[in-house]
Amino acid sequence: MPVQAAQWTEFLSCPICYNEFDENVHKPISLGCSHTVCKTCLNKLHRKACPFDQTAINTDIDVLPVNFALLQLVGAQVPDHQTVKLSNVGENKHYEVAKKCVEDLALYLKPLSGGKGVASLNQSALSRPMQRKLVTLVNCQLVEEEGRVRAMRAARSLGERTVTELILQHQNPQQLSANLWAAVRARGCQFLGPAMQEEALKLVLLALEDGSALSRKVLVLFVVQRLEPRFPQASKTSIGHVVQLLYRASCFKVTKRDEDSSLMQLKEEFRSYEALRREHDAQIVHIAMEAGLRISPEQWSSLLYGDLAHKSHMQSIIDKLQSPESFAKSVQELTIVLQRTGDPANLNRLRPHLELLANIDPNPDAASPTWEQLENAMVAVKTVVHGLVDFIQNYSRKGHETPQPQPNSKYKTSMCRDLRQQGGCPRGTNCTFAHSQEELEKYRLRNKKISATEALKQQGRWCQVLME
Repeated sequence: MPVQAAQWTEFLSCPICYNEFDENVHKPISLGCSHTVCKTCLNKLHRKACPFDQTAINTDIDVLPVNFALLQLVGAQVPDHQTVKLSNVGENKHYEVAKKCVEDLALYLKPLSGGKGVASLNQSALSRPMQRKLVTLVNCQLVEEEGRVRAMRAARSLGERTVTELILQHQNPQQLSANLWAAVRARGCQFLGPAMQEEALKLVLLALEDGSALSRKVLVLFVVQRLEPRFPQASKTSIGHVVQLLYRASCFKVTKRDEDSSLMQLKEEFRSYEALRREHDAQIVHIAMEAGLRISPEQWSSLLYGDLAHKSHMQSIIDKLQSPESFAKSVQELTIVLQRTGDPANLNRLRPHLELLANIDPNPDAASPTWEQLENAMVAVKTVVHGLVDFIQNYSRKGHETPQPQPNSKYKTSMCRDLRQQGGCPRGTNCTFAHSQEELEKYRLRNKKISATEALKQQGRWCQVLME
């Protein structure tokens, strides 16, 4: 029976015996499937297969090299030369260069090293998505054919994320927000602010979740009438634009009628708030990508929800919308950004390396790379990651500032309808409405303490968005 894999941050300890890797008893051995287990536990296996995914171990365990990229993070010395028997001297040379690149990159995980094999996620020059992708690369077994294929994909993924991070570093968050909403409005859609948008989507769901088919006019009127008591600024035009956003996301089954308005029925797969909201968010992300905007998961969470609790949700949407062509397109976008800024850090020197990584086939069934291709890919990914870190440390004014959630004056200032009507709320602690009288009074009191200046600024910002 397969063993459950450990969390990615626990990469410095054996996921079977939970002992931290060391140079003597618990040497880390990476398998072709990219799982890493200490040598003691590997020797105790009843069958030569990975305990996590049951992938067969085709190479003798005593022949598989120790993962010194991980060992150096727990204080071990990396030997200048390690004996690995490959087909010829040329292959050995390519292997040594590729392995050294991975070991050098692994040092960026050094500040993460915590106690008992668990990584502490503070004080790193790399963002969390970069750290996670780097951990994937560090666990690839380069002497195994499958490990080399995985290493190529991991290098490509790291390179693609590096481009995104560089573009993000050059963007103005305030201008980014304005550009995003302009792109949304240009497509006949609208975002009304985190609290109002959420309530509008819930009302659309309330009207259509039972399979009813309504005309757009009737649906919009229903939502406006229900919204007006809490949001006096709600209009048929603005709600019509929200419905248009869902229409673009293909959430409706439309039935056309002769000489009458078409009927809109919510597709069965979107008759829950979570499914409808995910498709809604994905459509906004898609619009941003069409407009050439690169927005981090933290920024997305702040823009769409008014908090930072939805980073993982937004990251999963971004990942799903990526295509093999996205990488090459991002490299072109970065080139344009650098031309506009004058490129003081000479980041344009990274372009050949990024293009090499973009040309790697991301398909899991891709052909195994030659040793020369592996070396070139590892040199390229090391170069671009070094370039990113150098830019962040020496040229970026932003560093890794944490985006602040937008103030939401309506947050938990009214009781949750689901809790009141159904006795429970599917959103739990993530709900933006109060779940008790004490919580209601607490947030109402807190909102009263917000300065008049800040309140006016926030109101003016969203009013400007609605009027443009």
